Amino acid sequence: MTLTGSQLLTRALRQEGVDTVFTLAGDHILPLLDLLADEGFRLIDCRHEQAAVHMADAWARMTGRLGVCAFTTPGHANALPGLVNALAAESPVLNIAGSADLRNYHRGIMQEIDQVGLARPATKGAWLVHDARRIPDMVATAVRTAFEGRRGPVHLTVPVDVQTQRVEESEVHFYDAAAYRPQAPRVAAPQQIDEAIRLLRAAERPLVIAGTAAAYGAWTPELQRFIEVTRLPLMTEEAARGIVSDEHPYCLGFFDLSQHQPANLIREADVVLLLGKLLDFTVGFGLPPIVAERAKVIQIEPSGLQAGRNRGVDIAMVGDVGPIVAQLAERAASHEWHELPWLARLREARAAERVRIEAFALPETPLRSMFVHRTLAAMLRPDDVLVFDGGDYAYYGRAYLPARMPRSWYYLSNLGMLGQALPAAIAAKLAQPGSRVFCITGDGAFGFNAMELDTAVRHGLDIVVLLGNDAAWGIDKNIQLGLYGKAVVTDLAPTRYDLVAQGLGAHGELVERPEQLASALERALAAGKPALLNIAVQSQISMRAQGIVDSRKKGGAF
Repeated sequence: MTLTGSQLLTRALRQEGVDTVFTLAGDHILPLLDLLADEGFRLIDCRHEQAAVHMADAWARMTGRLGVCAFTTPGHANALPGLVNALAAESPVLNIAGSADLRNYHRGIMQEIDQVGLARPATKGAWLVHDARRIPDMVATAVRTAFEGRRGPVHLTVPVDVQTQRVEESEVHFYDAAAYRPQAPRVAAPQQIDEAIRLLRAAERPLVIAGTAAAYGAWTPELQRFIEVTRLPLMTEEAARGIVSDEHPYCLGFFDLSQHQPANLIREADVVLLLGKLLDFTVGFGLPPIVAERAKVIQIEPSGLQAGRNRGVDIAMVGDVGPIVAQLAERAASHEWHELPWLARLREARAAERVRIEAFALPETPLRSMFVHRTLAAMLRPDDVLVFDGGDYAYYGRAYLPARMPRSWYYLSNLGMLGQALPAAIAAKLAQPGSRVFCITGDGAFGFNAMELDTAVRHGLDIVVLLGNDAAWGIDKNIQLGLYGKAVVTDLAPTRYDLVAQGLGAHGELVERPEQLASALERALAAGKPALLNIAVQSQISMRAQGIVDSRKKGGAF
């Protein structure tokens, strides 16, 4: 019996648990698409390849599974920015690109580019499949690479003649994912656990910070038990937002120095426990003045390459965050722990921050960003999914709206690539069809992938877009005004995005006054199809933008 390369590829994807592929049709993947449809894969066809990668990226983070996208050669070029973002977001994405016939490579064949070479800087690994017999092995290699250590995207170029190549089934060997992907949790040595507990018990001002790698698994029970046993304060960031609810008594919310003022108390911490949190710029590289020189640093890190990077740490436990936290909780349970005065101070700072930011929610026309977010907050359910994109408008929402559930609160990776929210919201609705999904985006950010509203309409995905329209690239305009006294190429038109939505078959409304917002939001939720509220908002400088202005005026960096 003979099998085609496309049959081998679909079988290999099935063995990796793949059932959904984000794509855009093109010549060099038509054999693969034809078979994927026959084999019952869910194909989400998009309007731009970059958006499709954003969807696969968000799908991977929201499900913990492999995200897969497939394109032709020009589509692969369009997909590269999405891969760069997936790398920054640590998303296990497999990007498959077709190409012209392998036998005519390097002869100037149609659409010939160095697809693998282009993909390498944007992925953890990129390979050319030169023979259909190698497909199972190369898929296994790619997926193993995507999930190993710090996660990220990978790429396979599969030429069209390799997709149609016929080989004897007896010549092909498939690999059970459970046989080559580690199943047992990677845990820490007992002496490391003992030493970490000793440091934490001696601390007067401890702080626990959970980053993206803390959300690689369904580890909420482990983290929650740990903070309940130890009574240590936790803050979360990136994909770890919601892994323990912001409303939990020992969770102090969002770790972001520019948007959540209590996070700045890390400067006084004497022990910092990092749960999959990189020692990167968001924590001052672990150096003074953000982390004190004398502070003890304990790091739980999936990648040995990142352990102790930028700052030598006191304890580095390389392994899986959840299982190691479970070890810590088990050992901690043999001791008695008390709430520290430090915890009360953090709670007071958080309460004061809440009062400060709510003061911005005045019912003015045009609407204040904070009025929009406070109105939305009153309607939220615990299982709602929030996806943020854009500058000043979205920053207010990120600082205010809570993360209550795992994998339910998403914003830009530290790369800061705009345009992700609409594709990510589509992926969220696919991943969590029983949840309501809110896409909170500025008008500038929305423009990057606005046509994906058509994708949502065609696939019947009733997301709700709250578009804050200040007719500007708001954050950059406000920084320009603060530093230079004038705006340069940061003004946009007050476009009727609600009419664009209606033209694409979605529900669309214009909101110009505060009293219109709540009822418009209720109608959007009841529409039974994708909905967009085009909300005229004031241009208000965010805490982050103001911090940049103040820093630059003092000679600091952006």
